[in-house]
Amino acid sequence: MTLPVWQQLAEQLQLRDQQHLMRRRVVTDSPVGVRAKVDGRELRVFCSNDYLGLANHPRLIEAMQKAAADFGAGSGASHLVCGHSRLHHQLEQTFAAKTGRDRALLFSTGYMANLGVITALLGRQDAVFEDKWNHASLLDGGLLSGARFQRFLHNDMASLETKLGKSDARRKLICVDGVFSMDGDRADVKSLSHLAAAHDALLMVDDAHGFGMLGSNGLGICDELGLGQNEVPILMCTLGKALGGFGAIVAGPELLIESLIQFARPYIYTTALPPSVAATTLAALDLLDAESWRRDKLAENIRYFREQADNAGLSLMASTTAIQPLVIGDDDKALAWQEALREQGFWISAIRPPTVPRGTARLRITLTADHSRDDVDALLQALDETGRRIAL
Repeated sequence: MTLPVWQQLAEQLQLRDQQHLMRRRVVTDSPVGVRAKVDGRELRVFCSNDYLGLANHPRLIEAMQKAAADFGAGSGASHLVCGHSRLHHQLEQTFAAKTGRDRALLFSTGYMANLGVITALLGRQDAVFEDKWNHASLLDGGLLSGARFQRFLHNDMASLETKLGKSDARRKLICVDGVFSMDGDRADVKSLSHLAAAHDALLMVDDAHGFGMLGSNGLGICDELGLGQNEVPILMCTLGKALGGFGAIVAGPELLIESLIQFARPYIYTTALPPSVAATTLAALDLLDAESWRRDKLAENIRYFREQADNAGLSLMASTTAIQPLVIGDDDKALAWQEALREQGFWISAIRPPTVPRGTARLRITLTADHSRDDVDALLQALDETGRRIAL
């Protein structure tokens, strides 16, 4: 007998497929850099978050191999049992020192870090204020915390101030992405810090898509704006994007980090990352200084791509970061663009609802420091040809 739940799930999947919203995985047969092998074909990759091109860097690979030989393949337990190695500890101390924070805490993923912070700090007597376009992990953390959950209009300080002014919560937490992952624009972190101070609220910035690229030292949006721990007391950064590795880290005051160690369930009840993964991030942090030319190359690729796209009449969203979205609109048309570009040898993802609002399906084009001028020119030509075949 078929249980009703299986029939219901089958109907849900069928509906999603009919709406052109099915998510499908692509299997790669090579490292994913600016090239990747898929189904026997080499594709030029413009959908990776490896913004600085560090994921396949020889020094990261060497650091991982050496640490695996010294510490083994796995950590063996959670950080609070016996899984916290010298390499984990060194990474936390190095990150805190680089970002000017008291301490830092390593999490296994950015999703877990955001859930861990928000649910550890907030309860039913509290309130969380989130930008409408925040990443799903921030939104889920707010909902799971049990706090009063309020979303303000995207980058709208008046909308946030109105909500803060009406709140009588015990604790108030403002959560934002530093760089918004689907639009590529920046949060107004300086104004947010002023509002947080005026309303006795904490400010948390998820700088997953800014750290490594923004700021004179590559330390993210807070570095770019000259904001320290007093202005942004809770800083979360992922380690699997510009830094080319895996995991996430939260940095801030001593009281914050010690509280997370005691109360953040996604930290307490998870096996620690392999020490070799921590070693790769330490190597990547060194390269932020040693190979700062990568940030310059990425910035030049962004400038050139936007200039040429504008000349070609391609209406990109207003982003000056590595994320360059081209809004298509219809879900099925976005998929048609994706497939047409794949036929021409380009791998770019069509992002559709519920990840983005209905009617704003898009190609999420991402640029990296490893893309050559020839790569960018070839992409521009492919976009132009596809636009002639499939009108926006």
